[in-house]
Amino acid sequence: MRGDHPSLRIVDLKIRDIAFGGKGVGRDNSKAVFVPFTIEGELVTAKIVREKKQFAESELVDVRERSPDRVEPPCPYFGRCGGCAYQHINYEHQLGIKWRQVRDILQRIGKLKEVPMRPIIPSPEPYGYRNRITVHAQDGVVGFFRRDSNRLIDIARCPISRDEVNRALMELRAQHVRDGHYTLRAASGPPVFSQTNDAVAHALRDLIRQFMPANQELLIDAYCGRGFFAKTLLDKCKRAIGIDWDKFAIEAARENATTKETYIAGDVDLELGR
Repeated sequence: MRGDHPSLRIVDLKIRDIAFGGKGVGRDNSKAVFVPFTIEGELVTAKIVREKKQFAESELVDVRERSPDRVEPPCPYFGRCGGCAYQHINYEHQLGIKWRQVRDILQRIGKLKEVPMRPIIPSPEPYGYRNRITVHAQDGVVGFFRRDSNRLIDIARCPISRDEVNRALMELRAQHVRDGHYTLRAASGPPVFSQTNDAVAHALRDLIRQFMPANQELLIDAYCGRGFFAKTLLDKCKRAIGIDWDKFAIEAARENATTKETYIAGDVDLELGR
């Protein structure tokens, strides 16, 4: 440990784990210290910026011993923008970290001793996959919130977003828009919820199809949105009921519904209790 001021201490740490949200976890005299942009196994120097009784928050000063899984982030805003936390880690290792985080949450919060975890399904494209983003405009700046701040960082292009989304961002920036929030989408249509990664959503849908037995009497799709799963699984059941609080999503689901489908705009808990 180096440094004398209690609120600006400089510490040398070995990163033991990656917490949910992406910060590395080291130990300073048994107290957990969270350090952004680190990888387990690395030796780092960090500056304590907030200290609590049980843990401390810090900023990364230097990486003294690098992990072989450290890569150069492709996004020029990474580290300043609050949107991404893992770009300094190669994608395969990111998947391993997130797999362990899901397992640990199910064990700690779900109280499951043995978690039947399947291999994580990777995105075919780690960049250029997002089909929508929400940007903010204030005093001529158009972009995302800075990391741990309510101030904006000006964003010309988002590398994790699809080309169509980035074209919409470019057009928005050229309009000198009013202050506010703007959702930009890769495709036109009603502004209802959908998964942001189309390829992974389709992989998830196919996995559910694989495990769902045929000849089911009734399928209930809770929080159905516009019926992404229910419509795909119609051949597996005699009837399908979708429930969602979003009336616009329900209207979209009803547009091309068959006689087997019923979509209800309402609270899932209340509707299931009827």
